[in-house]
Amino acid sequence: MSATPAEVAYLARTRSFTRRGGRMPPRHQAAYDQLADTYVIDVPREGGSTTVAPSYVLDPVAVFGRRAPLVVEVGAGSGDALIAGAQALPETDFVALEVWRPGIGQCLSRLVDEPLPNVRFVEADAEVALATMLAPGSVEEVWTYFPDPWPKRRQQHRRIVGPEFADTVCRVLRPGGVWRLATDIDDYAAHMRKVLDAHEGLELISTERAPLRPVTRFERKGTAVGRTITDLAYRRL
Repeated sequence: MSATPAEVAYLARTRSFTRRGGRMPPRHQAAYDQLADTYVIDVPREGGSTTVAPSYVLDPVAVFGRRAPLVVEVGAGSGDALIAGAQALPETDFVALEVWRPGIGQCLSRLVDEPLPNVRFVEADAEVALATMLAPGSVEEVWTYFPDPWPKRRQQHRRIVGPEFADTVCRVLRPGGVWRLATDIDDYAAHMRKVLDAHEGLELISTERAPLRPVTRFERKGTAVGRTITDLAYRRL
């Protein structure tokens, strides 16, 4: 069977991520099998296994059963920030866009004994999904913590934080909504400042640590080898 035009376009695009091995440790797989129906939103696909059909628009009220502020995390990793935020803000709903299913399984393993009704996951390429999956102005905050830095010069065009993705984030943020970012790579921090300071829809409001962002094992490893953590917060004008 030949690929559809959407599938060809998806496969040809420059991606900001690398999908690592898909096998999960048994504990994470068991958690995924047990909890995916509750926490992982089943979205229609088009053009690839991590691409949400552009005709689909998520209805947070239908998903969570209430109307509440919505935070979207781009790349939840092991779920440290996501879970800390959801625990601290039970009246806020959280959707994590995570392209790596084993990462979702790891997050779900932490919810087996401590359920969080205000958390959901979408297995999706956030760079594509955010452009269509959420209604304009429907998000309170977007979190992008420690995205893949693509440190080699020939790879830097693959960084997710760029002018086009900034447009996408501005589309989903409500006026006054906040985009929070963090990186432990100085060059990427400078790149973020250059791109986002120049964006007419954003203004820098803080370089202090995000109030709900926990210190993670990943972060401690970076600081142990002398890396500086940069936090940025931009408000949508």
